[in-house]
Amino acid sequence: MCFNSAARSQTTLRSKLEALECHFTWVPDTSKIPLLRLRDKLVDIGTEEGNSWLGHIYNLRGFIQCKLGSTEDALSFFLQAAEAFGQMRRAGEGPWLVVNYGNLAWLHHLLGDQAESEAYLSKVDALKKKYPTPSEDELHAELYAEKAWTLMNFGTKRELVSEYFQKAIKMQPDMVEWNTSHVIGLASAFKQSSPGLEADIFDKMRDAKKQDPENLYLAAFYLQLRAKKGEDVKDEARELAERVLRNPVSSYSGMKAILRVYRNDASIDEAILLAATAVENHPDERFLKRCAALTLKWKIVFFRDSGVDERMVDRAVIPHKEVISLYPDSALAKEMDLADIYAKSNRRQAEAKRLYGELLERKLEPAEKQVLYNHYAKYLVFDLKDYNKSIEYNMKAAAIPIKSFYRENSIKVLEKIKNKGRSRKCREIEECLKNLQEP
Repeated sequence: MCFNSAARSQTTLRSKLEALECHFTWVPDTSKIPLLRLRDKLVDIGTEEGNSWLGHIYNLRGFIQCKLGSTEDALSFFLQAAEAFGQMRRAGEGPWLVVNYGNLAWLHHLLGDQAESEAYLSKVDALKKKYPTPSEDELHAELYAEKAWTLMNFGTKRELVSEYFQKAIKMQPDMVEWNTSHVIGLASAFKQSSPGLEADIFDKMRDAKKQDPENLYLAAFYLQLRAKKGEDVKDEARELAERVLRNPVSSYSGMKAILRVYRNDASIDEAILLAATAVENHPDERFLKRCAALTLKWKIVFFRDSGVDERMVDRAVIPHKEVISLYPDSALAKEMDLADIYAKSNRRQAEAKRLYGELLERKLEPAEKQVLYNHYAKYLVFDLKDYNKSIEYNMKAAAIPIKSFYRENSIKVLEKIKNKGRSRKCREIEECLKNLQEP
């Protein structure tokens, strides 16, 4: 009898946990690599006081640490999230704690402390009674906003992300940061899948900038989009760059977006100087070192009309190797950047082949393989002129049923080759495209 009673109690507790609105129920099971990559991204955002998403950042970092097996770190981050929300909302309690308490209920359940888990479930119930929604089918605005922000960071369910943000904004239109994040999310998703921004999204960016004039990340992103449309934004970029340099260091400071403005405007030397100045001002910030390395890569890969400057290659290799060491858990993209730099050098071709060979032999997850195959295909065709082998790797990238920019790019390349009808691999390409699985 006691055993049956305990089993029923466990089943009841589990069903209550699964009904919660929190990270443990929002985020589908995901593998280790995306978690590590997102953890690096959150670390680079920073924890500067005044960041309106600080509570959400701590909540998400706690969830990631729990999934990675670091329960002590998870507990610390969840407690910091509650404190950050209290400071930002200027109140010790409110509906914003529903997600946080839900996360803590899950964490203590996983730790085997069922009494503490039940205590947090009771706190969730008390908050929901104190801050009811118009109907049982609706969530509080704070929950919609955090759910949207969380799913946006995982890059999934974009339609739901937009829907949740819109619901939150409609309920609390005074929360400017929610609208800003919604618009940035829309623009970020759109720019990878279309050659240009639709007018309504561009207008939303402009309106969001008026509502949130102190958000330099938004201002820099908007400037980047205007530059892509062909506008002359040089003077505005220089003025904004000065403001970004004075701001606390963060991946949301607008630094990378400003650098991209310079790149799109062919002012690559200004980009290199700006990034170097930022590193000089903050020599211990790995995100800025990453930005500086990136500008040198752009110079070598995209701006070499007069041939390769071997001294510039040597100059770029050192910071790239340092950045790889600073991002050990998400270094693949940086390693491919280094391989591309080697590939543009007349005397470092062997190093490019060696590095790409090592990456191809590494045990990678399917999503990582897809990115690598797409990049390697470009290296084969542009640097080694090995067109047939490039086709093979584009087919490998396309065959991995994960929706991404890289898969779409490889499919487009294959379709273009097939339509021209000049390759002896046209039949293979046609068979590959016909048998592609839907993601």
